Amino acid sequence: MAALAGSSSAATATTSSARFRRFIRPPPSQLPFTRSRFSVKASCPFFSDNNNSLPQNVVASKPSPLELLKTSAAERYTKEKSCIVCIGLNIHSAPVEMREKLAIPEDRWPQVIEDLCALNHIEEAAVLSTCNRMEIYVVALSQHRGVKEVTDWMSKVSGISIPDLREHQVLLYNADATNHLFEVASGLDSLVLGEGQILAQVKQVVKAGQGVPGFDRKISGLFKQAISVGKRVRTETNISSGSVSVSSAAVELAQMKLPDSSLSDAGVLVVGSGKMGKLVIKHLAAKGCKRMVVVNRSEEKVKAIQRELKDVEIVFRPISEMLECAAEADVIFTSTACESPLFTVENVQKLPLASHGRRRLFVDISIPRNVEAGVSDLETALVYNVDDLKEVVAANKEDRLQKAAEAKEIIMEELNKFEAWKDSLETAPTIKKFRAYVERIRASEMEKCLSKMGNDVSKEQKDAIYALSMGIMNKVLHGPMQHLRCDHKNHNSQGEVLENMRAINRMYDLDTEVSLLEEKIRDKMERAKK
Repeated sequence: MAALAGSSSAATATTSSARFRRFIRPPPSQLPFTRSRFSVKASCPFFSDNNNSLPQNVVASKPSPLELLKTSAAERYTKEKSCIVCIGLNIHSAPVEMREKLAIPEDRWPQVIEDLCALNHIEEAAVLSTCNRMEIYVVALSQHRGVKEVTDWMSKVSGISIPDLREHQVLLYNADATNHLFEVASGLDSLVLGEGQILAQVKQVVKAGQGVPGFDRKISGLFKQAISVGKRVRTETNISSGSVSVSSAAVELAQMKLPDSSLSDAGVLVVGSGKMGKLVIKHLAAKGCKRMVVVNRSEEKVKAIQRELKDVEIVFRPISEMLECAAEADVIFTSTACESPLFTVENVQKLPLASHGRRRLFVDISIPRNVEAGVSDLETALVYNVDDLKEVVAANKEDRLQKAAEAKEIIMEELNKFEAWKDSLETAPTIKKFRAYVERIRASEMEKCLSKMGNDVSKEQKDAIYALSMGIMNKVLHGPMQHLRCDHKNHNSQGEVLENMRAINRMYDLDTEVSLLEEKIRDKMERAKK
């Protein structure tokens, strides 16, 4: 009977142990209960072989979020790697009404980086906020939890519901996120293929992030590499050349037709300051035009453009003075919604010759046309309309598409370089842990040796034994350390280095990836409590 009772007790213990194994992975010293509330072994009958349930008078303290992660049945936390994530909205995925709610002024970027890095699973961050996109790039210690935390933060600061955000969200991981940023910096993701302004905005991200906690090695390296990629694409493919919009083509064509190919000295008149007219004015400014006259029905729109382009002299004239202004102009751009011609054969014939006796250049980008068809037959005028410009734009677009294909080859090459660099960072924790592991053995064995030698060991002898132990340790470490590094000083391939890292982790049970993530999240949670 005693034997049977013992057998029954053992069976009960086995059943109890099996029942709770999947919930309790750590050793008892790390169980998710607070020791100050009760002693696990001495006071809790739950762990006795003769008790299968937690007594009613014992209440376990609430496990911390980290401990819940570590003891979850799916064990996703311990199996996840830190990753680079791109999350946000852009012109391809969300309407302007939604993007403007998330727009972040440049002077707030540093604070936003710090706010994001205060989240439990976000280690590094950067913000790229322009008129066409608001994208956040982070290094997440946990992919799923990191995305959830950033999405919650975006919803909180913008007032946009989480379902609406998810519907319009751009969400990319690791190599896909890196590839996306490289394409953005190269102008391949812009409305106007190859436009150059976005590269300056990516540069500003790096400038704004300098010295900000959270704009650290991986994210900083990602954006610096993106800048290099953007420069290389533009240099090697010349993708930014050639106009791809009617307004830019109009300015480019006018510049080509001027004798000295210069807009800085020419008399320039723009009739109409609507959407197309405003773009013409901006392209003129970009091409070096320092002074222009703008004829419009109202002055308000012209004043807004004047405030935006402070370095350019923009003179407003009412529509009633149009012909007077035209008489002083060498180049006239028209872009109004007027249904009848503003410049007829009759009134153009009355205009004097342009400066230096040249023909006056009309560039009409209006539909219906603002310049009467017969004006092109006059010897004093040279007229181009939208159809003339469309051929230029179509040819340039085809050329840019070809250059975009070339750019993607460059981006793929640079992507592989960045991924190799990022992967090489993984060996740093292994190197640190392995050196610490060997150092513990060295220190322990030296202590044993000195204890066996008694108290008569002189300082010189201790120093000699210490030097001997350090020499042995360094020589033992030299080979593994060489094979864990991937730089210009050795010839190890990236694949070899990563395989060596995994082998050492297995052989010495270093488990660097999991322990590093646990350590980082534990530190974050401790800081959050203060």
